[in-house]
Amino acid sequence: MFDKFRSRGGVSWIVVFLGNPGPKYRDTRHNAGFMAADAMEKKLGVSINKLRFKALTAQATLGGEKVLLLKPQTYMNLSGESVSPAAAFYKVPPEHIIVVSDEVSLPIGKLRIRKSGSAGGHNGLKNIIAMLGTDAFPRIRMGVGAPPHADYDMADWVLSSFKNQDADDMRSLAVRVCDAVECYIAEGPDRAMNKFN
Repeated sequence: MFDKFRSRGGVSWIVVFLGNPGPKYRDTRHNAGFMAADAMEKKLGVSINKLRFKALTAQATLGGEKVLLLKPQTYMNLSGESVSPAAAFYKVPPEHIIVVSDEVSLPIGKLRIRKSGSAGGHNGLKNIIAMLGTDAFPRIRMGVGAPPHADYDMADWVLSSFKNQDADDMRSLAVRVCDAVECYIAEGPDRAMNKFN
């Protein structure tokens, strides 16, 4: 039954780009994942615009595999409400769900690939872990830089926009993230981590 389902257009991977919907949040630190989604659209010549699973979606071939590209439209802290039903529908195991998110503990322009791990205080990852019932899914974290001083409000920081060189660096990072996702799918986690971390 499963093979028959897969041959009818199933996907073997899901790539989740985290962010908040709406123009108010566009180009903010918390929307680094959506910036990577924009770069992926350009790379693959697709539009992530079909509304399913409380998300904007597109199917594409990446690294020789059929992939569902997913931009949750639930707001960050409820991202799992989008990821979990998509994973259940396509019967995609957690180790084939790559989540792309912002990371304040990495400098702007750096990325880090992990096969699994804690949410590290990130509400989007926290909700996905809760909804999937596991933290054993790969994630690509995009460095958005730390607040300038310790008593800076973290919510204000992640909802602030990139300026000048930082904005250019983030656009370059978004393109590298697309290459990292493709490498992870095509060549496996160890190769991708060696190459991009």
